[in-house]
Amino acid sequence: MKNKKVNITFLEVEPSDEQKIRENFPEASVEHEILSENEIIARHAETEILCIFIYSKITRKVIENCPNLKLIITRSVGYDHIDLTAAHDRKIRVCNVPEYGSHVIAEHVFALLLASIRCIRSADEKVESCHFDFHGLRGIALRGKTLGLIGTGKIGKIVARIASRGFGMKVVAFDKFPDLDAAKKFKFRYADTLDEVLEKSDIISLHVPLLPETKHLINASAIEKMKPGVVLINTARGGIIDTPALVAGVKSGKIAHAALDVLEHEKNIEEDRELINLPQVITTPHIAFYADDSMHRMYTEAIDEIHLFLDKKPPLRPVRGV
Repeated sequence: MKNKKVNITFLEVEPSDEQKIRENFPEASVEHEILSENEIIARHAETEILCIFIYSKITRKVIENCPNLKLIITRSVGYDHIDLTAAHDRKIRVCNVPEYGSHVIAEHVFALLLASIRCIRSADEKVESCHFDFHGLRGIALRGKTLGLIGTGKIGKIVARIASRGFGMKVVAFDKFPDLDAAKKFKFRYADTLDEVLEKSDIISLHVPLLPETKHLINASAIEKMKPGVVLINTARGGIIDTPALVAGVKSGKIAHAALDVLEHEKNIEEDRELINLPQVITTPHIAFYADDSMHRMYTEAIDEIHLFLDKKPPLRPVRGV
């Protein structure tokens, strides 16, 4: 297969990253923009290997209209944008990049958290308007506070380590599959229930994938169980939070700060306009993953999977169940 010309397509590639692709696959098709279902089919129906990012929706329609497709690689941890059932039906290999940037996403959790609770945006605006005055900018200290983690995968564990060892925080977590060795190593404990995390945490950080059972996990009922003045951080997926419930929680003062790298309606953020405009809410445009070394690793690991496939070797990072 290595000597046969293989049709390889990369979607959602920034121009600055294209050289890495060309060094390995000079004849690959590269698209810089996000393509719709119909555009993928129209332009790349003959592709055999499809390397995508999070905004490329690989639906059953796409899979059924790309008859030569044999491998799908998403340059991301999450894969909810791929119809795994349709891929399985076609015996298409699906891989992801589960460890390209856990540390940079965990770092961004604290960038968002500190920017929120230490009034960084307001302070900067105050100084820019020539008011060098600390009044009205009293922040919240982290030492001794309880951080609640919902999800303790790779990112959640790093967040726990930074919080407990770096900031001297207490960390309580909930996960359907607790890692007791990690809890001992990184000095956090598991709660028996999700409600315990909601009720006892001063700050809550979300680290679960978007699945049917986690959609709107943070809803009006969950927010009602939280401490008054809680801080909520989401660097996972926007759909984990019910947006109207979050707006109501912030407006009521139940949630003192919301720090969000993801939104429920990222492709139509006007739907989230009320949330975005709240002064207690800080948002970034899904950049937690976006750092120099993480981007390099994202492409390196995706390209490695393609070479393994071409060499008829088993994948290193198959998506489970496919």
